[in-house]
Amino acid sequence: MLGRMSHRRLWRLVPAMFAVAGVLAAAACGDGSTTPSAGSTPAAAEAIPTLDAATKVTISFLSYNYGTPGLGGTGTQALIDAFQKAHPNITIKPQGVPVADVLTKLRTDTAAGTPPDVAQIGWSKMAEAYTALPITPVQQIPPATEWQQHTAGISQNILTAVASGGVVKAMPYTMSIPILYINADLFRKAGLDPAKPPTTMDEVKKDALAIKGAGAEGVYIGVADDSKSDFMTQSVVNSNGGSLVGKDGVATVGSKPVVDALTAMQDLTQSGAQPAVSSASAVAAFQGGKLGMLLTSTALMAAAQKSAAGKFELQTAAFPTFGSKPAKPTYSGAGLAVLAKDDVHKRAAWEFIKFVTSEAGFEIITSQIGYLPLRPAVTTKLADTPILKLLQPSLSQLDTVTPYTSFKGTQANQAVVALQDEAVAPIVLHGANPGPTLTSVADKIKKLTT
Repeated sequence: MLGRMSHRRLWRLVPAMFAVAGVLAAAACGDGSTTPSAGSTPAAAEAIPTLDAATKVTISFLSYNYGTPGLGGTGTQALIDAFQKAHPNITIKPQGVPVADVLTKLRTDTAAGTPPDVAQIGWSKMAEAYTALPITPVQQIPPATEWQQHTAGISQNILTAVASGGVVKAMPYTMSIPILYINADLFRKAGLDPAKPPTTMDEVKKDALAIKGAGAEGVYIGVADDSKSDFMTQSVVNSNGGSLVGKDGVATVGSKPVVDALTAMQDLTQSGAQPAVSSASAVAAFQGGKLGMLLTSTALMAAAQKSAAGKFELQTAAFPTFGSKPAKPTYSGAGLAVLAKDDVHKRAAWEFIKFVTSEAGFEIITSQIGYLPLRPAVTTKLADTPILKLLQPSLSQLDTVTPYTSFKGTQANQAVVALQDEAVAPIVLHGANPGPTLTSVADKIKKLTT
């Protein structure tokens, strides 16, 4: 349960979570030095004045949540509808793009001279986006006083963490941490106690095989992600004591901790504890009550809660460990970047971003989609709701969350896709030899990132 004392603890831990996001900023600017506070607009920036109420403007919004069949789509539409009700002079023209295609679409549209005014870009793609796209730092759009007023309710540590050269380029928007979803009914059917969920990967395998023996699928750890994101791969590797990128910025994909972590994931599949299916199929199986455990993003929470209602009891647990090694999940989600070309559209883009990252916006984001609230006032308001209670295991791991690490260069996203498509999926789902497969892909990634 998430009581009042837990609220205070949560907001002592949140800064640690967002402090790790600074890796993205460092990767983007190539400067690992300490940056000044992001609480004030740099003097070089020329703020854009507020739009006159009579000014009518339409802005385009590219989003990988918009238009999707689940709650991500309906939640995004709710944000748009609420914004337009509050700002009748600004019309939002949304466009849905699969998450795996966001960078490609943005590159293509930018080359054609028609970039969207606002884009939802995943944190895993942000480092490359900063180097490849004409992003106007969001902090430089409004006057300093307006920026300070809006961000007063967000931890300054958050803003400093995502800043590059002391400037917030993309506004923190959605954030999620991996969580273990549990079908408590399938646990009981297999003779397991859902009040004692597995805490280690070995226990996950043992419980999954018991569930399999009782007639359902056991577990799915979503490292072979359909969106081509590697946040789950990083979370598993990190928790095994490794990393995909070394301290010197060089990829360490072929290192022993990576090989061992993915070998363990492969063993789940080969033992029968995990089905050899796509992540989308696994999500469908869990929502249909046919899968006992699912380890993936908290962004699925609202949809999982809805699908479980009246069908099975949904519970959650923290990210499991590899033996006595500490769990070190990383985060996923997105920031909002401005690519508008003229001042009127930039200002309208800021009004939209300001609204969706307000208390009203984050209440929709958390309650209707399932991303973590980034404002303490929203956490307090939703404290007694079922969704925030289910999010508690991830909130309790904020103090151990590990930085998302980016490959270097303008082909960083291609390197991630190569890792996921040519190593992770073949190893985990199709039985490829982990060592040689990772060595081969490591060579390819090295060529892409040097």
